[in-house]
Amino acid sequence: MIKQRSLLLPRPAVALLAGLAMLAALPAGPAAAAEGSLRIAKQFGVVYLLLNVAEDQKLIEKHGRAAGLDIKVEYLQLSGGSAVNDALLSGSVDIGSAGVGPLFTLWDRTRGRQNVRGVASLGNFPYYLVSNRPEVKSIADFTDKDRIALPAVGVSVQARILQWASAKLWGDKEFARLDRNSVAVPHPEAAAAIIKGGTEITAHFGNPPFQEQELAENPNARVVLSSYDVQGGPASSTVLYATEKFYKDSPKSYQAFVDALDEAARFIAADPERAADIYLRANASRIDRALLLKVIKSPDVTFKVEPQNTLGLGQFMHRVGAIKNEPRALSDYFFVNPRVAAGS
Repeated sequence: MIKQRSLLLPRPAVALLAGLAMLAALPAGPAAAAEGSLRIAKQFGVVYLLLNVAEDQKLIEKHGRAAGLDIKVEYLQLSGGSAVNDALLSGSVDIGSAGVGPLFTLWDRTRGRQNVRGVASLGNFPYYLVSNRPEVKSIADFTDKDRIALPAVGVSVQARILQWASAKLWGDKEFARLDRNSVAVPHPEAAAAIIKGGTEITAHFGNPPFQEQELAENPNARVVLSSYDVQGGPASSTVLYATEKFYKDSPKSYQAFVDALDEAARFIAADPERAADIYLRANASRIDRALLLKVIKSPDVTFKVEPQNTLGLGQFMHRVGAIKNEPRALSDYFFVNPRVAAGS
């Protein structure tokens, strides 16, 4: 059994606060790191395991050296697509990692300026909306008393998928119906609230492994909604993205990063046991190792850099007016690269 204190994950919480402090201390402005320097924003969860493995095995540095470049790599821990987008636009990081929803938002808002586009996928993962209130069997059962925790209200990929599900149930005009029930809470704290119960948070739209912890540790917890059901099958809900300036000015660093991620994906597939240990160390996590391995080895989970089934969310966001420009093909919102060209 996982004790409540193990879910509060004090070190990740401290890392988040430290990351925000570092972000505040960094100079504002659009300045990007020079070739040979790479600053990456990461968040919480197994969906960021590619970054954990790349950092632990120093794969970016390895591929940089193969290209004749010594790359200094820095990682900044943040929570929520809004914080990541702010860091990227301020020039505080070179690569942002967040849901595909925040990518579409930034791609739309920066067209003709910073021209933010996707770099790679972090893999396919089902995201579950979990409630600890037995009366809630679908999103139609939420009342004004329910509070749904997610990384960023109305912006995160969880928020966008919830809007998409709402539009399918109540019509496009009601797509934001559950935004008023939503609150921004980092995944570790939200998971602790769902497991403990008795707080205002009665649901959490999370990601692995937090959603699995909730289901394992609270007998009242149940899956209300799966992202795959809304998206029409397996999808790359979490991605990496950058500005056009970084893409053009740092081609060797960019390619070393993508190649490192691809190697990290193959590493996880070949040795999930070592990958699990890397995750536990990198996140100071006390999650049950067997449960973590179950997540990593799940047939619903695929670690890969090629994005899959992302376009539908962007087209939904355009249809309801969340973004002005309609994405029509992957090449509209992802940079050209052989490792992602066959994606969708």
